[in-house]
Amino acid sequence: MPPGPEGTQVIRRDGRRAEPTQGARAWSQAPEPSPQHGVRPGATEPTRAHRPQGGSPYAPPQKPEPYADPYRRQADRVGPPVQPPRRTGPAAPPPQPPRPAKTRRKANWGRRIGLVLAALLVLVGGSVVYLDRGLNRIDALADYPGRIGDTPGTNWLLVGSDSRTGLTPEQEQELATGGELDSKRTDTIIIVHIPKSGKSTMVSIPRDSYVTIPGWGKDKINSSFSGEDGGPQLLVQTVEEATGLRMDHYVEIGFGGFAGIVDALGGINICVPYPIDDPLAGINLQPGCQDLTGAQALGFVRTRATPLADLDRMKNQRAFMSALLDKSTSIGTLINPFRLWPMATKTAESVQVDEDDHLWNLAGLAWAMRGGPIATTVPIAGFEDVDAGNVLIWDRERASEFFGALAEDRPIPESLITTGP
Repeated sequence: MPPGPEGTQVIRRDGRRAEPTQGARAWSQAPEPSPQHGVRPGATEPTRAHRPQGGSPYAPPQKPEPYADPYRRQADRVGPPVQPPRRTGPAAPPPQPPRPAKTRRKANWGRRIGLVLAALLVLVGGSVVYLDRGLNRIDALADYPGRIGDTPGTNWLLVGSDSRTGLTPEQEQELATGGELDSKRTDTIIIVHIPKSGKSTMVSIPRDSYVTIPGWGKDKINSSFSGEDGGPQLLVQTVEEATGLRMDHYVEIGFGGFAGIVDALGGINICVPYPIDDPLAGINLQPGCQDLTGAQALGFVRTRATPLADLDRMKNQRAFMSALLDKSTSIGTLINPFRLWPMATKTAESVQVDEDDHLWNLAGLAWAMRGGPIATTVPIAGFEDVDAGNVLIWDRERASEFFGALAEDRPIPESLITTGP
């Protein structure tokens, strides 16, 4: 038998040969098997059947085999790629329905403000209609034969009467009215002329003015209102014929109305020029600007316990009207519903107007008077004793020029304006 293959030669650093390593060898190092072991002569490699089994120290031969990945897409494969198997695990929860996307509405402030304004207009409009229906209306501006035609501008006749209608005995005592009278009289007669442009003019007509009363002759102008056949219509006709101005509106207010409107406004500020102590009017006022209650304001416009009696009284009435209109048209009143509503309600309950007048006409009057009108009185010549008693005489020439300017909607000449008594 030929000698076996020489093992791996190991050369040491010192040049000596190392001893062959004993132990397991590779298959290539195995000795050639003998023929008796089933190896054909001339064969170089034993068959698989004659390879060592069991505890053979030689490693078996290994033949590489190609690996085909079933999940890798081959170039010649037709159809969709093979998907790897999914991992098995706990069942996934069922899918939730998608939530609707939140749509953020853009704030339409213009529309909201419009709705608020529309609601306010409806509220204000309804309130005005309600109060307008509550006005006490009378036929004051009736036509009569020979009535003068329309004059430029707008003319109001304001009448303050001493009527106690609707007052309780306690209220009469508080307001110092002096009890009920047989007939109603006028304590205040004022003409307000509102021009097409410029400031308004407030003219006081003394109640003792000696004028011609249609159908009755010469008498005090007050008797046209309080006489047996007198009243608003006769008073309006008397004023129109005496002044040459056609009245477009009429408003009358009594004692209770004066006090009620002032109290609804929370009082008014009036500058008292001198001390006034008048038990008949129920007041005791010291000089100076001060807030007056309704009862005090009523006494202030009624008192004659002053040096010039009726002339001072007219001046006090004009001061009262200016203060009342300034307060009623002030921003503090117009934006305060707790003051505006009581004032409007009390005004509607307290005044009497012509059949064709409305609440908005009264509002227009107050607005035209804001800021202070020109306050004056009719030019007078003096006093005289006649059958009707002591009367006030107008200065005919100056009065004619005075009212002529108003009838033509012109400013009154400065020389004719009387700011004092």
